[in-house]
Amino acid sequence: MQQIGGQGWSRTLLADEHQVPAYIRPTLLQLFLAFLKLGATAFGGPAMVAIIRRLAVQTKRWLDDDTFRNGVALCQTIPGATAMQTSAYVGLRTRGIKGAAVSFIGFGLPGLVLMLVLSALYARLQGVPTALTIFSGLRALVVALIAHAAVTFGRTYLTKWHDYIVASLAALLFWIGLSPVLVIVLSFLMGVGVRFRGDGPNRERRPPVEPFPVKFVVLVVVVAASSLAALLLIDRRLFELSVLMLRIDVFAFGGGFASLSLMFHEFVGVRHWLEPRTFMDGIALGQVTPGPIVITATFVGYAVRGILGALIATASIFFPSFVLVTSITPIFLRLNSFMLFRKGVDGVLCSFVGLLASTAARFGTSVAWDLPRAAIAAAVFAALMLRLNLLWIVVGVAILSLLIG
Repeated sequence: MQQIGGQGWSRTLLADEHQVPAYIRPTLLQLFLAFLKLGATAFGGPAMVAIIRRLAVQTKRWLDDDTFRNGVALCQTIPGATAMQTSAYVGLRTRGIKGAAVSFIGFGLPGLVLMLVLSALYARLQGVPTALTIFSGLRALVVALIAHAAVTFGRTYLTKWHDYIVASLAALLFWIGLSPVLVIVLSFLMGVGVRFRGDGPNRERRPPVEPFPVKFVVLVVVVAASSLAALLLIDRRLFELSVLMLRIDVFAFGGGFASLSLMFHEFVGVRHWLEPRTFMDGIALGQVTPGPIVITATFVGYAVRGILGALIATASIFFPSFVLVTSITPIFLRLNSFMLFRKGVDGVLCSFVGLLASTAARFGTSVAWDLPRAAIAAAVFAALMLRLNLLWIVVGVAILSLLIG
């Protein structure tokens, strides 16, 4: 095991089968500036992971390729924003907890600032005819975007007939309004049930031997509890907003798209804090901002409680992701060494496909469909299947909507 920057797990490289070679060790400022620049230019959702790899492995030589791949596999399995977690992982492996923090903040900061500006402009322009015309076309784009995500993730996670059953049942349960937490738990249990039907031998992997960072976790619990208590005293709506965003990120297996679907369920379907079309406009704005798609949480927070709500919502939606990478990783890796746990996680990922399908259907009912909008949705879906740049797709739809309008 290779020690970096001091004592304790927070400054220790995660254990691999081979010793991590001596690569360039960046300063905290270098990490922050590199990820700040990356966060200001990174578009394309999951494609950002490849951009982070280019930075950390090829350009800067902070990590070797095997170490980075291990981190990506971990971040794709645990709930939360995958790209943000990957940035924190790079910082963790090079400069410990402090490195994870500066990388995480630097990567997300440009998207937060730009989304704050766009949210304020949206609040002032949403009644302007030109803006209404543009967002009318962008809503059709959002439906195609979520549908494409359902197809893409379905190809990855649905490999056997019982996977389709779990996904279909989850889609139905989400559609009728069952609690997302309950659906995820049921999907986990169904995944475990598949194992008991004799689906392969129970080959257990040797668990890693990383110490649990007790002091860091205690600090996290104290800070989180104190912050929530303060919000409860100041403004109950802000408290509810923070709790919901924290819970959404904890159960967002599958990354940002899962977060969007859970946000829609909570803020539109259950509490009716936002209209469906307003939430879809927020997703559209999230596509023209750099960084993870879950930055839509900033828009939601702004719509609920202005700038303060936007900042609290953003901090809350990213806080669990950071904690999972930096502290819960040892526990998860131990659990993931057992076949039953891996089967349960497989069930959760199948339910994520059902969640996307249900969300696409719900978004579809909120669009005033006509021939031009149907054509836009079909064209966007085809462009995404051809892997065209998402930013240019959004810009093209906005221009096309103006021309049609």
